[in-house]
Amino acid sequence: MGFKRLLASLGAGGASVETVLADMNVVPGGVVQGEVRIQGGSVDQSIQGLSVGLQARVEVEGHDDQEYKQNIEFTKVRLGGAFSLQAEAVHTVPFSLEIPWETPITNFAGHELRGMHIGVTTELAIANAVDSGDLDPITVHPLPAQQAILDAFGRLGFHFKSADLERGHIRGTRQQLPFYQEIEFYPPQQYRGLNQVELSFVSDDREMDVVLEMDKKPGLFSEGSDSYRAFQVGLHDYQSTDWAAYLNQWLSEVGSRRSWF
Repeated sequence: MGFKRLLASLGAGGASVETVLADMNVVPGGVVQGEVRIQGGSVDQSIQGLSVGLQARVEVEGHDDQEYKQNIEFTKVRLGGAFSLQAEAVHTVPFSLEIPWETPITNFAGHELRGMHIGVTTELAIANAVDSGDLDPITVHPLPAQQAILDAFGRLGFHFKSADLERGHIRGTRQQLPFYQEIEFYPPQQYRGLNQVELSFVSDDREMDVVLEMDKKPGLFSEGSDSYRAFQVGLHDYQSTDWAAYLNQWLSEVGSRRSWF
């Protein structure tokens, strides 16, 4: 094996990959478009495959209730088959990648949600060499129906606290991904005694499950508790409900039963 080929097999002087997105702003159920640009290295190389996908950084509960972060690729598309890449050559591959309906949002009301790390991942598999990759962040904006629920919290005086992605499943929902998003809000003064409200969306192409919980104990969705509520919202007929009034009625009922407010 020549010296340059040896170095390329170790990742030095080999092919590199760069992904360029047409627009990093997307919505669940939408499409992100772009192109992958492969730059040949100092020697000819055999490319075994090229793929793009979506990756999220998720909290996982390990032993002794210790949490750690894990990167989870939750969709993946192969782009073409194997091919030979000549030294110094440039190979460009366009792509369209569908955004799953359950994809967590990373931005609302013009603000990035702290702690949300979602991006397009690119993997270039190279025969007899170190694979090359790339990761490009995307910004996921809420669907109109999701925005209506978020706006309702704002109208009631709630303030965004934090958001995270947790590995696991919410019982009784249409969830397909191996993780879900929780968006936490601080309550206004009128809901005294309430520590926080947590919100999760689980969508498909027709409607979404909206999951709410007050004073949630970490890791437990207790459906038997009156501080838990799950309801369905149509993605196209959500405008027929006053969601601020709906949420206020539920919060007030639970709060009065528990003597919180």
